[in-house]
Amino acid sequence: MSVATEQDARQSFSTGVAYAVAAYGFWGLNPVYFKAVAGIPALEIVAHRTLWTVLLLALLMTLRRRWPAIAEALRDRRTLLLLCLSTLIISVNWLIYVWAIHVERVLETSLGYYINPLVSVLLGVVVLGERLTKLQGLAVLLAALGVLNLAVGAGGLPWVALSLALTFGLYGLIRKTARIGAADGLLVETCLLLPIALGYLLFLATEGSGSFATRDLTTDLLIVASGPVTMLPLIWFANAARRLPLSLVGFFQYIAPTCHFLLAVFAFGEPFTRTHLITFLLIWTAVAIFVWQTLRERR
Repeated sequence: MSVATEQDARQSFSTGVAYAVAAYGFWGLNPVYFKAVAGIPALEIVAHRTLWTVLLLALLMTLRRRWPAIAEALRDRRTLLLLCLSTLIISVNWLIYVWAIHVERVLETSLGYYINPLVSVLLGVVVLGERLTKLQGLAVLLAALGVLNLAVGAGGLPWVALSLALTFGLYGLIRKTARIGAADGLLVETCLLLPIALGYLLFLATEGSGSFATRDLTTDLLIVASGPVTMLPLIWFANAARRLPLSLVGFFQYIAPTCHFLLAVFAFGEPFTRTHLITFLLIWTAVAIFVWQTLRERR
């Protein structure tokens, strides 16, 4: 490898790391944004998130001249059906996530996204027929014990965490098999949701209960910001994935739930009991085993 080529490779790697940190760091700070719009119902926020994401992505795809590629991808009936299914799943994920932040259950969202990679492993075994190694099996068992501990100690299953982990795991599985890019696919998904979102927003407007253009400029700007809040980290993630090995990108995913955890405990003052401590210790141990196994496979 020439000196110039090696320098280019290092530059690409450094840029990829910066994009990965930016994407997962941004996702990790999402609760701050959704706390700022906590006075707006979660369903209305998801509807606005859909609308403004469509508008921004449509502009971006026009500038990048991606429309022919999107149209070509949608000629495949299987891809279209998969995107319809992924749209349904990600809309449920968005709604639960926003609602959980509004009702001060950020700690459960953190738990959910720590569990998510282990759920993805299980889905790979069940759906794709992948083999589960002994260490991966141990990690899954520890995560299950953590969830069980929280269920017994808190008097019920942490359904928010489990729902987020399962829906995002299923979403990742579906999008992995759909032959379309990340931003292209998100545009199609939000376009599929758009008629429902617009219908709901128009209904709120006619009832006089909508939040947009009825309060103050700050609220309107926060609502419009739901578009870039959704779109920007996805674009950064796609740029990171192009420059880094996917297994390395996967390590950065723990930035987001760690930020959620720190925000929940130290910024939002959510209760962190002994039961929570035991559960998170089990989950963190499971994550450490999972990461170590991945590193060993890479070597």
